[in-house]
Amino acid sequence: MLSPLYESVPPKLYGGTERVVSYITEELVKAGHEVTLFASGDSETSARLVPVCERALRLDPECRDPLASHFLMLEDVLRRQTDFDIIHSNVDYVGLSFAKRSAVPVVATLHGRLDIREVITLMKRYQEFPLISISNAQRRPMLFVNWLATIYHGLPPDLYSFNPNPGDYLVYIGRISPEKRVDSAIDIAVKSGMPLKIAAKVDKVDIEYFEQVIRPMLKHQLVEFLGEVGDRDKNALLGQALASLHPVDWPEPFGLSMIESMACGTPVLARRRGSVPEVIDHGITGFIFEKNEEAVVYLKNNMFSFSRRMCREQFARRFNSARMAGDYLKAYEKVLEKKGGIKRSA
Repeated sequence: MLSPLYESVPPKLYGGTERVVSYITEELVKAGHEVTLFASGDSETSARLVPVCERALRLDPECRDPLASHFLMLEDVLRRQTDFDIIHSNVDYVGLSFAKRSAVPVVATLHGRLDIREVITLMKRYQEFPLISISNAQRRPMLFVNWLATIYHGLPPDLYSFNPNPGDYLVYIGRISPEKRVDSAIDIAVKSGMPLKIAAKVDKVDIEYFEQVIRPMLKHQLVEFLGEVGDRDKNALLGQALASLHPVDWPEPFGLSMIESMACGTPVLARRRGSVPEVIDHGITGFIFEKNEEAVVYLKNNMFSFSRRMCREQFARRFNSARMAGDYLKAYEKVLEKKGGIKRSA
């Protein structure tokens, strides 16, 4: 199992892909498979850990070139490839060149957006390679590649607890960047007259945007900026929220925060972009909108009509980690059968 090195597995604070890698890995080990995890040295896992670097690169002040460590990991995996029956890459297209050199079957999950010209051009060189998408919407710009399956993310059922009695505030959890539209979340909250708690990280590339666009908006009395939060704080923050806002304006590949919210019983108001209609059941686990004004009207007139228990039940049925790991096992078996590999471990 190959993880990105930007965050530990699981992440200490913000992190999506590395969190999913952790959930898959732990479920596979629980099912009796022998799993070797290539990740940062501060990762915590019941699998065999191969520490590629001492600590997660995003939080390492001495890291200046994170790609170098990823190429080192790929070379280490190639050197040890005969130890494994199958290799699962989660480092997006960075791992594809290495996969062509591997004698062992490789499956790659693509976790990012795919509607980028350069990425589309690159992927035309890897049309035969078995790929996993994390939503059907994610794969639309690249219908020409060899999609093995769409496997939705899942969470351990005991990671977040159901809260039937929420408070009166809205919550935004994620990353502050132009495409994530935290400005829309603030606009919706202010126009609805509801408090908003923002738990988000700011990447270096987005610092200027944060300072010039978002920070002035944080001065409103209804808005509270919390910075990054970990799972323990996130449980209470999401569970006590009346609703979670996900007003993205980009082709969202999945949106892990949406199912984290549902796990707490908290409905999600999300803009119709990318995977949103696949994750949110409109009118059941949330409300899908296009314009901010639609979300404002819904908050004022319909917010208390949601069944929080139904949100939790839909999460448990559709987005649990055991189902996710089981889907990956089926994908591994497909590839192994085609390659004539031995199905004794993952």
